[in-house]
Formats: sequence, structure tokens, C-alpha cells
Amino acid sequence: MKALNAMRIGGVDVLPLIEGGKGISISNGISSGHWAAASGIGTFSAVNADSYNEEGRVIPQSYQGRTRRERHEELVRYAIQGGIAQARRARELAGSLGRIHANILWEMAGAERVISGVLEGAKGLINGITCGAGMPYRLSEIASRFGVHYYPIVSSARAFNALWKRAYHKVSDLLGGVVYEDPWLAGGHNGLSNSEDPVRPEAPFPRVLSLRKLMREFGLAETPIIMAGGVWWLEEWADWIDNPDLGPIAFQFGTRPLLTRESPIGEGWKQRLLKLKPGDVFLNHFSPTGFYSSAVSNGFLNELKQRSERQVAYASEAIGEHVALYGVGPRKRPVYLTEADLERVEGWERRGFTEALRTPDSTLVFVTPEKAAEIRRDQVACMGCLSACRFSNWSEEAPGYSTGKKADPRSFCIQKTLQAIGHRSDQPEAIEQNLMFSGANAFRFATDPFYSNGFIPTVKELVERILTGR
Repeated sequence: MKALNAMRIGGVDVLPLIEGGKGISISNGISSGHWAAASGIGTFSAVNADSYNEEGRVIPQSYQGRTRRERHEELVRYAIQGGIAQARRARELAGSLGRIHANILWEMAGAERVISGVLEGAKGLINGITCGAGMPYRLSEIASRFGVHYYPIVSSARAFNALWKRAYHKVSDLLGGVVYEDPWLAGGHNGLSNSEDPVRPEAPFPRVLSLRKLMREFGLAETPIIMAGGVWWLEEWADWIDNPDLGPIAFQFGTRPLLTRESPIGEGWKQRLLKLKPGDVFLNHFSPTGFYSSAVSNGFLNELKQRSERQVAYASEAIGEHVALYGVGPRKRPVYLTEADLERVEGWERRGFTEALRTPDSTLVFVTPEKAAEIRRDQVACMGCLSACRFSNWSEEAPGYSTGKKADPRSFCIQKTLQAIGHRSDQPEAIEQNLMFSGANAFRFATDPFYSNGFIPTVKELVERILTGR
């Protein structure tokens, strides 16, 4: 295997091995602090991160506000407090020289307020901001305000071109690197565009080469590109290392740090990772963000798939083939289906899926009364965790704080499910009935000899093995 040398990232020389930030409580101050202590760059998630009481116990994020707007303000406060707490933990473990980054999602609620509050409250503890899931034009401005480096996450040269020309060229000295996140291989929310096919993955090399060519045009020949998504063993990327066409390349690991002793996920989740098979992780389009996302197939995703399959189009008046009368809801408000669809609906109702829920696309989905009640409860309890949510129709934009569209019952409350799996993933029911983000290569845990007999390494042992190869 080629030797991996230290690289200048964010103004210092470090191993070009970066921990990927992962959602609510999944990469935290402990995991990132240990990764930084191993001479890489540790990344904690500042997305509704945990904060602690005086006894060091996690403070549950419960919401008392009567309105969505009030609960949204509670959520922002939780997020800032949690981000500061994780930064402090990470710095204690990493020491003064360790490199710590905070990861945020631009599409999360109050993203700018949250990261500004975290950076203000954790001055000198955080070296960089990583940000994706959207087009974070204001990221460079925030970085400049607090004197930290910034690392936008993009999935194409086109996206970076837009960010650079609109904003980043003004703060080029603090651009620490550009994260290329493979939209077919990375875990969590992915940046697939409307022109890309989710079932036809494209090789990353030509896409990253295109990004480097663009960056050279902007005078960024020596700014690292950080390859994220699908990275397992570095020898599989030998043609990337010290490649003059690509320039400096670092590697981000999101999935593999899940299976370490310092990883905060529960034992049940870790054991599930060790047993995954090819095909157990797949891209889906159920997220309330509207983005594609990569997650482990389980009861939670299967129910969402089946829910969308029990779906028919309707018309508000008889037109064309839509002539079959059907009554929706307790008042049996009339809509019109095709004769064939009415026959399908009657079959679903015989199986217990008797509740018809309207979608923004003039369709009906059919669920059990229990599931319908759960969906409505979750929509009413919305705490505004996203900038815009298709599940609840929340928007953080005043004055209406609404997307202006119908709430979509084909999606789910992402805050609820990620909090549940983040804090109860030692329970079999929790890992079966909640969203479990994962990169496409997670099935390799089961066949990689490094994890034989259920071995779970420390972060230090994982970094050492990555450096030495198989």
C-alpha cells in the first residue's frame, strides 16, 4: 500500500483521514475527540447534539411550547447548548493540537443561528465547519466572522462552481478543503440532482477530476479535496494518492467509525452492522427534506415503501377514467377514482388499511387507523427541525411558517426517529422501527477479516489499520 503522508489542511499538517459527521448524537465529542487524538480530523455533529446535566447525564430534548414556532425556538436552544457541550468534550480528548470540526446540515432549522451560537460559545475549540445538505452560500461568511476554516460538501463540480461564484471567492483564504460526497455511496442525505439516476451510479474519479479542474481555474490547485462515500481500505484508492491530476486528496470515513468502542451508538446497532449483507443498504426518497438518503433496510423503511405502494390518484370531480365515487375521511367527502383503483382500494380496506390520507400530489395513501393516528400526532407535534419539512409542511420562513403545501403522509418525522435510534439503539425494537442511516459499503463489516469474531476496534486501532492496510 502507498504510504499516506501528512497533508496541510486548515493551515496545519495532519493525517488526511477525516471522521465524517453523522446526524443526531451519532458522531459526538467522544468519537471525534479520539479520532483527532489519533492525528486525523475528528468531526462531531452539531445537529441537535446532546447536552448534559451536572451529573453528566444526557438531557432529554422534550418540547413544552404550544406552537411549532415556540418548539422551534426550544430546538435551536437545545442545538446550541449541545454543540458547545460536544466541542468541549472533543477538545478535552483531542488536546490542544488535535483538529476538531463541527458538522451541520444547511437544511436543518436555524442552521446559521445554531452554528454561530456554537462557535460563539466554544471559541477556540473548533477548527473548522463542515456543511452540506443544501447550498450553504453563507458558510464562508460565518467562517470569516469566527476565524475558522470551512469545508462545503458538494456532489458535483457544478455545485461548487455556484457556491464559489456567489460567495466563497470572497473568503478564499479560509476554504480548508472541499468535500466531494459520492451521492450513490455516502450514508445519510445525498446530493443526487434531478439529472442523475439513483440506480445508475457514476464512478467518482471523473467527477472528482472535473471538480479539481474547476478548482484550478479558481486558483485552488493546492486546496484539498476530501473524498467521502465508499472509502473502506486505502489500497483500493491507490491511484488517487499522490495523483498529480487530482492534486491533494484526503479521505473521509463516515460508516467505519460507527463500529468502534468509542462510537456512541448502542450495542444492538453495532451487532446489526456486523451482520449486514449486500443490498441491505439502499437509496430511498422518503426523507422529509426532499433529498435522497442512504439507510439500512428494516421494518421502518419497509413500512414506508409499502405505504407508498398503497397509493392511488384521485380527482375532485368525475373526469376521464376517474368516475368511481369514493368517500374520504369521517365525513366521506367525495373524490373520484378509476374503477381499477377502486377495486385495489377495496382490497386494501379488507386487509385493514382503511384510512385514506391525502398527499400534495392529489393521491391517497391507505394505512391502518393506528398508523394514521401516529402520523397525525407526529405532524401536530412538529418542532420545526428542518428549514422546510414536507412531512408536516413546516417552514422556518415568516410570516406563515408553512411550505404552503399539504403535509405529506408518505414521509415521517425525522427528528423523532433519529432521536429514538440515537438514544435507544441497544434495543432490538428501536433499530428495527427507526431510520438507520448508513453508507453503501456497510455490508463489508460482515466479510472484512478485521472484524472477525465480532471484533470491535478502538478508534486508535481503526486508524492504525487504515494506515497499514489489510
